[in-house]
Amino acid sequence: MATLPVYDLDGSQAGEMEVSARVFDGEPNGGVLHQVVEGGLAAARAGTAHTRTRSEVAGSTRKLYRQKGTGRARAGDRRSPIRSGGGVAMGPRMRSHRPRMPRRLKAEALRSALSVRARAGDLTVVERIELPEVKTKALYEVLVALGAEGGAVLVLADPDETLWRCGRNIPGLRIRSAADVNGYDVMAARKVIALRDAIGRLEARLS
Repeated sequence: MATLPVYDLDGSQAGEMEVSARVFDGEPNGGVLHQVVEGGLAAARAGTAHTRTRSEVAGSTRKLYRQKGTGRARAGDRRSPIRSGGGVAMGPRMRSHRPRMPRRLKAEALRSALSVRARAGDLTVVERIELPEVKTKALYEVLVALGAEGGAVLVLADPDETLWRCGRNIPGLRIRSAADVNGYDVMAARKVIALRDAIGRLEARLS
């Protein structure tokens, strides 16, 4: 077992909790982390670059002139890729750049990322987040007190509509549930803030 400090919303330490060493104090797998971070960056690409092939451009399919007797090179229709205004051969097509990753690889990456953040002191556990009012400013003040205003991922036990509404306009903040957070989310954030209940959900998911 390993231990993590638990903090109040004002940034003061309120105690400690025991956590799974396999999840929060394991040996990071650098190769898997690299693969997941690259995959996360690739998944963020829009993938909207698109060119039209000869079957998609407008124009008649009539043969431009007869095959023989003109002295010119034989030609088909005006939609040929070798003609101005024709289709594009082997051009980019709209597609998703998200790579396919095995479920075990994703789990190993998340364990490694949590271990890296915990060892670096960038994983903050809080008992609960109770805001005095449903406003972005209230949640931002909590992040400032915890030293996570410069970009963080907030891990909840379950999706919370109130916290999501308060945090959606805070630059650099990602709000994830314990079932949805991944290794890229953890590595891309400067700080990881997890509710105490979310830690148990992560252990159940990754142990």
